[in-house]
Amino acid sequence: MAKSTTSFTCSACGAVHNKWSGRCDACGAWNSITEEAPLSAGPASKSLGGKRGRAIQLADLATEEAPPPRTQSGMAELDRVLGGGLVPASAILVGGDPGIGKSTLLLQAAASFAKAGLKAVYISGEEASAQVRMRAQRLGLEKAPVQLAAETNLRDILTTLETVRPDVAIIDSIQTMWADNVESAPGSVSQVRAAAHELTAFAKRRGMAVVLVGHVTKEGQIAGPRVIEHMVDTVLYFEGERGHQFRILRAVKNRFGPADEIGVFEMTGGGLAEVTNPSALFLSERDQPAPGSVVFAGIEGTRPVLVEFQALVSPSPLGQPRRTVVGWDSGRLAMVLAVLEARCGIPFTGLDVYLNVAGGLKISEPAADLAVASALLSAREDIALPADTVVFGEISLSGALRPVGQTETRLKEAEKLGFSQAIAPSGGKSAATTGVSVRQMPDLATVVGEIFGAG
Repeated sequence: MAKSTTSFTCSACGAVHNKWSGRCDACGAWNSITEEAPLSAGPASKSLGGKRGRAIQLADLATEEAPPPRTQSGMAELDRVLGGGLVPASAILVGGDPGIGKSTLLLQAAASFAKAGLKAVYISGEEASAQVRMRAQRLGLEKAPVQLAAETNLRDILTTLETVRPDVAIIDSIQTMWADNVESAPGSVSQVRAAAHELTAFAKRRGMAVVLVGHVTKEGQIAGPRVIEHMVDTVLYFEGERGHQFRILRAVKNRFGPADEIGVFEMTGGGLAEVTNPSALFLSERDQPAPGSVVFAGIEGTRPVLVEFQALVSPSPLGQPRRTVVGWDSGRLAMVLAVLEARCGIPFTGLDVYLNVAGGLKISEPAADLAVASALLSAREDIALPADTVVFGEISLSGALRPVGQTETRLKEAEKLGFSQAIAPSGGKSAATTGVSVRQMPDLATVVGEIFGAG
């Protein structure tokens, strides 16, 4: 009897197993293993048999090539995240939570690229054409020269794209595409991988830019094999909280521009509106200074952004106090609390701690450590920082404060928004070119004693 070659692949890490199990032994993910049928035997699956291939032309590192041409969409925030505009023959993957506005953003982007002179095609695998047209009417884009189709058959889509030859094609979404030569259900690991490979290869071969929409898992990662993120040139995440009107488009990978760049949008009744000055918008609802409120001068990509950290510390009725964080790393909060207790003598035992980044923005920069510590101390001691003060700096496990990069850029953004004071680590680059008065602190214990009079 012929041995079955069916394998089982983990959608989280791509590990291959001989049989199905509820938990992946490689990465520990639950319910991530799916059945994957083998590829049909063909020339690619046979041994090369010693046949010589053609010689590849090599070039040295000093070879100069012209930078790739770019087409700007007219949406400045989108162009910023893409690195200056859309590059031909590029593959872009956009992920985000359900209902966050991915389809709205990409329909607006398709209309903008079409108005900029590109031939744009929008192919929906999740919605009927009538539903997409209704969204276009709501956004005021019904007259945009965008060609529309609703299809999930990959072979038909590639044939259509080869006939129409667009400059940019948007596929919404990659999980709904299915290839008839792959024996598995749409959305499976093998189907998603095959569809992404075919579309990316077609885009490179025909000089067409393709934008793929990807679903995300409950952990916030793009669903499907991670190899998809390696196939494409750019990976974008569309982030935001349902209760906030702000949306963040973040580049986590970009072969044609800086990674970690962000674009800020505001969800309105007429679609997504660009936010050219996100610092002013994130701080627009900040009233008089209150205990637990601290403004952090951060850097997102190449852009300085001022956001408000809000902390609340209260006695806990529970045996194990709560530690609730929104918009920041919970592990980083645990570290800051440990340093405050071990190095500064400020205990948080028996106290519930709540930390929130106002506006729905997610902060991952280590320079936010000092702002978080200041917000916690302000809430615990019931002392409000002056309204014209910004805070930034990284905290080490010894309690020392480490200088952070782009100090002058942070201070210039703070000065532009009316801030006149800053609390920062000692040893940073001089910022004499700004009108902000900087109080340099060597360690966290000095901040505790001089700013809050605690310890």
